[in-house]
Amino acid sequence: MNTTIPLRWFTLSTLLVGAVLAQTPAPKIDFPAPSPTATLKQRIGLTDVEVVYSRPGVKGRKIFGGLEPHGVVWRTGANNPTKITFSTPVKFGGKEVPAGTYGLYSIPGEREWTVILNRIAEKDWGAYNYKQENDAARTTVKPIALPQPVETFTIDFNDIRTESATLNLIWEKTRVPVKLEFDVVAQLRPQIESVMASNAAKKPYFAAAMFYFENGGDLNKALEWMNAGLKEQPEAFYMVYRKGLLLAKMGDKSGALAAAQASRQAAAQDKRASLRDEYVRLNDALIASLR
Repeated sequence: MNTTIPLRWFTLSTLLVGAVLAQTPAPKIDFPAPSPTATLKQRIGLTDVEVVYSRPGVKGRKIFGGLEPHGVVWRTGANNPTKITFSTPVKFGGKEVPAGTYGLYSIPGEREWTVILNRIAEKDWGAYNYKQENDAARTTVKPIALPQPVETFTIDFNDIRTESATLNLIWEKTRVPVKLEFDVVAQLRPQIESVMASNAAKKPYFAAAMFYFENGGDLNKALEWMNAGLKEQPEAFYMVYRKGLLLAKMGDKSGALAAAQASRQAAAQDKRASLRDEYVRLNDALIASLR
């Protein structure tokens, strides 16, 4: 019996196996990103701010004036240009900007930086499609030298207040601060006045009083609302303490002292040790400042 395989069969089989192997996809390898993407979210006053950016490392390189040349537009990160979103209007370095999503670009400099909000939030790599004509705002900022180097490029928010915050660009030995401002008082005051003048069964007496106290509102109205809140919750010694702060700001030292002493006495009887100790300490400090 002849068991010899014809050459044409061998050739055909070889071609078929080769075709199957050629169609088999290469194994997927999940490589780590050299500059991983980060999403930063921060509530400032009544505004939600979100930053999406990629975070390169120094990796032994000279960064500003080296990898990122002075005087050249930078995507403020790696990979795609950095995006920043504001849910309400904002003052960016003193410039009025509507709510929306922007490309966050910058121009590093040795003595000053230009930080830019651009209306086109690019999805493309780099800053190659950046056009100055699409800028929504530009601000000039003096960089601050850091005592210790920062390896990974970082964007953060600090100095957070009801109506302002600082946006920081931090890398290598440089921090670039940009002032953000939000007009919360103008936005919220009409709502407060409307609710407090209404016939609503439940009113935010304490919150409204403290908002006016902390944001330059009418202190007489704040005191009226504080007293109304205490009428509903006479045992709330934490509110009595803040009434003392309010009276002190109004220049009524004797009233402030009486409120602080009453708050301290009530706090000292509380069974919750941490709360008791905190308000005894706070009232002692207030009393000391009034004498």
